[in-house]
Amino acid sequence: MARPHVFFDITIGGKTSGRIVMELYSDIVPKTAENFRALCTGEKGVGKSGKPLHYKGCGFHRIIPNFMIQGGDFTRGNGTGGESNYGKKFPDKNFKERHTGPGILSMANAGPNTNRAQEELTVLTEDRMAGRQARDVRTCHRVVKNIELQGSQSGKPSKECVIADCEQL
Repeated sequence: MARPHVFFDITIGGKTSGRIVMELYSDIVPKTAENFRALCTGEKGVGKSGKPLHYKGCGFHRIIPNFMIQGGDFTRGNGTGGESNYGKKFPDKNFKERHTGPGILSMANAGPNTNRAQEELTVLTEDRMAGRQARDVRTCHRVVKNIELQGSQSGKPSKECVIADCEQL
């Protein structure tokens, strides 16, 4: 079975930046991939938080150059929230895929078995993100780089970076 592909259309400072296309490793981390795919389509409706289970309109709240871009907190927008399609949190599955370079997509979490909706895109070139569930960003490294340029060492973005639209391809 083919792995699903999803996209984020990104705006930076209110201006269109481009599209990021991601391949989800549904054969390796099926529950994680399905959670991410459904959050891209919004097909699960409204979550327990009362917010849509959808990345559309969600910002990237933490951007650290040469390390990572983090977003997906559609409940609070600041990294303290998020909700999965399975309720609040769901367990880790495996860590077979390594972060071998820029463009690897992972679930951000607060420790073992605390996955929700937040995701991280790596922008580094070494494997500093070992122990994360990985998926691959296949195209538009330019867009990822443009988001990274809005970051700071504290992680606070200089411009608002938003998922203007998202869906499964």
